Amino acid sequence: MLVWNDLETDEKIKIYDKGVKVESAKGVYDLLVEYRSGDMWAPRVDHTEALKLEAEYFISCILKNKTPINSGLAGLRIVKMLEAADRSMRARGRLVKL
Repeated sequence: MLVWNDLETDEKIKIYDKGVKVESAKGVYDLLVEYRSGDMWAPRVDHTEALKLEAEYFISCILKNKTPINSGLAGLRIVKMLEAADRSMRARGRLVKL
């Protein structure tokens, strides 16, 4: 499990070692569930504003006449994936093709 808290100054990202293991016995009513709750890890994150970095990169591409790696087509693919994920969640996990 990953938790992002942008308001936190020191530990913006916390990673928790959690999991569930489900084993089926003979029938539906005999499911065995095992929960795992382990350590928490908070990796170091630079205190640089992401939007500032993106703006600097965009300006650099314009000044150097370079094509950015994050083009409008990449943005369109991301929006399509997010919309498909939203439709899938509303349909209780139904597969949505892109």
